[in-house]
This record gives sequence, C-alpha cells and structure tokens, in this order.
Amino acid sequence: MLPDVLTELTDYFAPLSTFQREEGGAVTLLTPGVNVLGLNATYLPEAVPDLRSALAWHMAHELPPLLASLSPVAGAQQVAALEVGTFTPTQAQESNIVVEQISRLHMQKWADVLTAAHGTPEWATPLARHLAARLEGQRDYLPLLAYDSAGEAAGALLWHGVTSSINGRGAAHLWGVTDETARLPLLNAAWALAEGLRVSSLLGELALLEVTGVVFGVSGGE
Repeated sequence: MLPDVLTELTDYFAPLSTFQREEGGAVTLLTPGVNVLGLNATYLPEAVPDLRSALAWHMAHELPPLLASLSPVAGAQQVAALEVGTFTPTQAQESNIVVEQISRLHMQKWADVLTAAHGTPEWATPLARHLAARLEGQRDYLPLLAYDSAGEAAGALLWHGVTSSINGRGAAHLWGVTDETARLPLLNAAWALAEGLRVSSLLGELALLEVTGVVFGVSGGE
C-alpha cells in the first residue's frame, strides 16, 4: 500500500497516463512521448518490493527507470525533489494578472506556458496533444491560464477536483509560471474552485501546510 501522499499523486496522474500497472504494492504510470515526471514513474510503498519487473517495464517502453518515494532509494540517483502540501490563499501584490479556465481545444497555449516555465519548451506540442486527448470527457480536470496586462499567457495549471483523505478538496500537481507575479493569482484561483488545494512545488518554492517531501530518482538497476 502506498503512503497517502503518493496515493494523492497517483490519483491525480493516473487518469492522465497511458499505461498503469500495480505489483507488490508499487504503482507504475508510464506515458511515452511526454516528459512529465509524475506520468512516468513507479511509486513505491515504504517497504520497497522487488522492482525488477517494474523496471523492465520502464525499459520495454524506452523510458528511464524512475522511482518516486518518500525517501531516497538505494542505488537510485536523485533527479528531482518536491514538496506536497496544502496551499492557503495568500494576498498577492497588486497586479493585472487575470486567470481564466480554458477548454482542451486550447491546450497548445497551455502547454507552451507550462513547458516554458519548466525550461522544456520542446515538449509543448506532444504534451498538448496527449492531454487534449486524455481530458476529453474528464469533467473533474480544469486547465487554467493566467494572463498578464498585455494579454500574454504567464502561467498554466491543471486543477483536479478530488476529495482527498488529506485536507484539501482540489489538487494541482501540474503548474508553472513564466512571470512570478502570476504565481499567487493562479494558485488562489485554483484554491477558490473548491476552497481547498493540494499542490506540488519545488523545495522552498511555496509556504505550504502539512508538507511531505517526495523524491524522484533513476534506478541503477541494482
């Protein structure tokens, strides 16, 4: 059984992934052609099981053997560390940022902003195509875009309306901004959709409550 925080992440990402597999208490999500960590990882229970089969499945799909866990795994090289916690509304400095919900038909602009925010603009088109298809008929996911005073997109967030066992009735584990002034308006807008928000962020990026760290590491295959 996965720790609660990793269950949160799999609940968010699984409907967006292409392949899913459970074995020995571990949950694997794979999405070839998309570079989002959360869509291409094996999520581990606290008692790490035999991973040979799961890692072979990664390799069969030509994807790195990426592991997500609450603490570093022996033999795995850490590639990312996130904090998952509860966001509370914060007064943003006066700005002209406007946040709007968009349809899946406009996912290219959404993906352009998200990938630019994370320094991987070359992945925008495959991500847009993948999510547009996965979001068809998914009414509990809402893509949000933040615009600056010039009307340029400055932030993107994918909200999932779920009732979590951990405090928070919505989740945003895919988000990013190209203009720092868009961060709080974007997250505040997501929080307002259900008056609660669980969110992932880089270490120290946000002041979150009920924080748990999640480590992503590439296994050496040992």
